[in-house]
Amino acid sequence: MNTTHVTTGQQHPIGLYLKIWGLLFVLSAMSYMVDYFHVQGYLRWGLIIVFMLLKAGLIVAVFMHMAWERMALVYAILLPPLCLLVLVGLMAAEADHTFLARLAFFR
Repeated sequence: MNTTHVTTGQQHPIGLYLKIWGLLFVLSAMSYMVDYFHVQGYLRWGLIIVFMLLKAGLIVAVFMHMAWERMALVYAILLPPLCLLVLVGLMAAEADHTFLARLAFFR
């Protein structure tokens, strides 16, 4: 009777990880270039946030293996923070409206 158990798992090629590391390096360099070229204003913050979100998305998708998970699990993990971000945005808009209303009526 053979009692050895062989478990096989999914392995990804090392080249995939090296490509992602390279892409993360390029995105980080581009993020630093925003400061190096003294980009100012909303463009600066927009570029920094775009690069940050791209890097975070790559890390979550590849290194945390979310790209190979079922869609239900992806939604269960990513949807709640997205809903929180929408609610924070709505609260910020409401706070701005309340502040402007107080300035207009309570001088």
